[in-house]
Amino acid sequence: MAVFQNAGGAANNNFNAGTSGQTNEFFVPEIFSKKIQNFFRKSSVIEAITNTDYAGEIAAFGDTVKIIKEPEITVAAYTRAASTSKQYLTDQELTLVIDKANSFKFIVDDIEEKLSHINFASVGASSAAYTLKNTMDAEVLSTMFAGVSTSTPDHRLGGDGNGAASASFGSNDPLDMGYASGELTPLSIMARMARLLDDSQVPEDQRWFVAKPEFYEELAAEDSKLMSSDFNQGDGGVRNGLVASGSIRGFQMYKSSNVPATVGSTATGQCLAGHISSTATAQSILNIETLRDTDTFGDIVRGLHVYGRQVLRDDAIVKAVYTID
Repeated sequence: MAVFQNAGGAANNNFNAGTSGQTNEFFVPEIFSKKIQNFFRKSSVIEAITNTDYAGEIAAFGDTVKIIKEPEITVAAYTRAASTSKQYLTDQELTLVIDKANSFKFIVDDIEEKLSHINFASVGASSAAYTLKNTMDAEVLSTMFAGVSTSTPDHRLGGDGNGAASASFGSNDPLDMGYASGELTPLSIMARMARLLDDSQVPEDQRWFVAKPEFYEELAAEDSKLMSSDFNQGDGGVRNGLVASGSIRGFQMYKSSNVPATVGSTATGQCLAGHISSTATAQSILNIETLRDTDTFGDIVRGLHVYGRQVLRDDAIVKAVYTID
């Protein structure tokens, strides 16, 4: 068996120990395979449930986007020959600040690149881009949950209290979700969320609902048709977080493991419903570049991602905190 040595004559263990002794053994297949076992990835829903119209207006970290909320026009009854009152329009200005930044940086060794037919720089960059997006997804969802209106109107159903679960929507403790007598079914919770949006004159078009997989497991037990291919117009299943095609209680249904955990000790989870106009987001991957490493034989790949988020209408989102028996 040949022994590989470095320039000083010492044995190079990265060659002689086989793939198990190499620094980045995951990247070096024992056989030269062109296939990569992709990781299961959590679904991202932020771009589907927020207003992304302002994404093209950012160029750097610290940028700000001025968002003007349209004024509400007053309508008055009119009688023939009567004079009318004019209304002076005023606008409300909100600021979307690009104040979040994340980066990645990894190295692709020359030997690894030679031993494989896979373009690891491309694969690594793709994986890093997903991680950046997933990080943004979790942070923006947390912002949206925290931005729900708490008074006039109060769009919280149940709460993070440590008391026993309750069937009262106005309770400070979690809602008791289930199918036993005195419990609230998932559909009844969603129906109340829809009603609160109706009361706030939120448009029915482009409404959405997002919850963790545990909620959908409970929902499927209520009526199997909700998750059937018939309900989903022959295109059943969940892809990219969207429960395909159909809607429930007027909501496009999204599933995400990035829904933030609850605070109370008795709560199982929480869910959020709203309209696409409730929150604005803007993001940009400012730069992805490759440069030669000065210390080893390899290429460095690095990138920078910036984003911002702003709740525009706190009355256009509703959250519910629940306990599943």
